Amino acid sequence: MLNTVKGMLIEYALSLPPLVLAFDFNPQSLTRSRTITLRTGSAPGTRGGYDFALPTETARVAQGVTVQPESFTIEILLDATDRMNDGDPIATQFGIEPELDTLRTMVEPKAQGPGGLQTLASLGLGGQRAFQRSESASVLLLVWGTHILPVFLTSIRVTEEAHLPSLVPYRARASLTMQVIEGNNPFYQVEKVRQVVGAALNTGRTVIGGIF
Repeated sequence: MLNTVKGMLIEYALSLPPLVLAFDFNPQSLTRSRTITLRTGSAPGTRGGYDFALPTETARVAQGVTVQPESFTIEILLDATDRMNDGDPIATQFGIEPELDTLRTMVEPKAQGPGGLQTLASLGLGGQRAFQRSESASVLLLVWGTHILPVFLTSIRVTEEAHLPSLVPYRARASLTMQVIEGNNPFYQVEKVRQVVGAALNTGRTVIGGIF
């Protein structure tokens, strides 16, 4: 049986407690989506866009474009069975509750305290409702194969599949929806360079293969 690559979610902040979630990650499918909105201005006709003939004229075809951040959804399996069989005392008593608590903490708003230290806003440093005052969402790093993507965790859906006699879950599937934090940050810049290199490799393979 092939070893499954580990994925990780790491909170990129000075926080208490420090949040790290490691999980086996070999998904049957992963859904990635990105949408753009084009503005064609007062282009004549009913088909949208201005006329063009040369590559130098293509910039005027759409007068503006709004790009939505990339988002994707993955499903991970959280299972404490092996650790329980190995006699791990935490897994034996608490199953996967520590992992589920970590996910819940990652998605809850944080408030910044003295020295830049971040804690859960629900502990009393923030407002009465989510994301007031200095509260903010956690910036997370998704470590996934060759990718290290800065993301916001926007949705969690957990299906508990097996429980201990105490009703503590020890196996569950979690569906996580994330939005990539694009812009001027070192992690996303590295990802864009990797993307350009990958596209160049594909172009080179296509040319060498004699498609053109």
